[in-house]
Amino acid sequence: MCCSTVRFAGLGAGLAWGTFQESTKRLLFGTPDSQEKQSVVSPFLSEKNAERLALALCRMRGAALKLGQMLSIQDESVIPPPILAALDIVRQGADVMPRSQLNQVLDAELGPDWSSKLISFDYEPMAAASIGQVHQAVAKNGLHVAVKIQYPGVADSIESDIDNVKLLLDYTNLIPEKLFLDKAMKVAKEELSRECDYELEASNQKRFRDLLSNMEGFYVPMVRDDISSKRVLTTELVPGIPIDKVACLTQETRNYVGKKLLELTLMELFVFRFMQAGSFFPHSYLFLLFVLIALLTDPNWSNFLYDDTKKTINLIDFGAARDYPKRFVDDYMQMVVACADSDREAVIDMSRRLGFITGMESDVMLEAHVQAAFVVGLPFAKPDGYDFRSTNITQSISNIGATMLRHRLTPPPDEAYSLHRKLSGAFLACIKLGAVVPCRELLLRVYQSYQFGEGGGEIFSRAPNSW
Repeated sequence: MCCSTVRFAGLGAGLAWGTFQESTKRLLFGTPDSQEKQSVVSPFLSEKNAERLALALCRMRGAALKLGQMLSIQDESVIPPPILAALDIVRQGADVMPRSQLNQVLDAELGPDWSSKLISFDYEPMAAASIGQVHQAVAKNGLHVAVKIQYPGVADSIESDIDNVKLLLDYTNLIPEKLFLDKAMKVAKEELSRECDYELEASNQKRFRDLLSNMEGFYVPMVRDDISSKRVLTTELVPGIPIDKVACLTQETRNYVGKKLLELTLMELFVFRFMQAGSFFPHSYLFLLFVLIALLTDPNWSNFLYDDTKKTINLIDFGAARDYPKRFVDDYMQMVVACADSDREAVIDMSRRLGFITGMESDVMLEAHVQAAFVVGLPFAKPDGYDFRSTNITQSISNIGATMLRHRLTPPPDEAYSLHRKLSGAFLACIKLGAVVPCRELLLRVYQSYQFGEGGGEIFSRAPNSW
């Protein structure tokens, strides 16, 4: 039996014991008073069990920790506060590799003489996340670099870890049935497999560096191929503060950064059709049309580092980047415009073509779906700057979400999982910054030069209102 399976078995036993203890306590002393909390209904959802779950996932690393991070970004309408509070521990990252284990990985991946390629290497990690940890170093040419080192066995355990966590989620009933967990797990396996391939990530990063080379306000650090492998990735170390820290800067700066982030998102989808998909930290139940089931992303605002001296956003972490088919992007462009124009029939038509609905939904579901689309389209509806400081988008969609979770008939298409993380992340970043952003102007600029059809010559089938 593998180590991962043993740990899950131990976790299951611990949770069962915790549930028995909580049930016994309630039998003797009664149930707590708060009637609307799920933790009151189920003795499994106790604070002790929440701590067991979170700490076990931190020790497991890899896919198990990634799924723990997924759960940690739900809201209280889905997962009770005790579970949320304990799972917040998971967001702080995995246990750090011991120095001996770190050296073994570096020796195996880069050869026993790896240190000869560096002037210095800091054994204290800058960050420790679900798949690996990052260290500062200085290359022989004096370039300061970031060395990302993957935890041993992570790639090999993806399949079993996700299957085991699925069993755990099925047992605990933490995830609503209409979130279509099987589909989410399938996409999770595919995404995590890509993220574990650092050679693929290096290729993605080089591609983005080329695509953004002439785009003002962005910088993608260089990759050092001579100090990289399938499990080690070395790139130029770039300065800057995480996006959430930009919220402390001037309103002018916050507006600028918010505009650049949304501009980048639109360019990636509608111009490059290649997106740095796993970069933002979304809330899974916001934006339930554009952001439906935005699961399994790296909850780390630090993937975008703002350098105020150069007015530049430095981009890092390209493991989950992916291409999007031209036909899908064509339909999605029409969907965005329909949302912005509050065009009900077009929203339903494009939603059916894209696979968000089947056409057999109840009137209640269709109405919730359309209203969610209109809410998400609000920033693109205003001709002037949209003020994210006073937005009620998140609350509006949260209110609609409960209806959609009861009446949905189908999961979203595979492309939507990564795409909606990025779109929701762009909005959430603007909300975090309190930015005022000319969203419609940015969309119009991309739309006016967009060519529909595989040959690029097809005319848009409907004219956007007042454009």
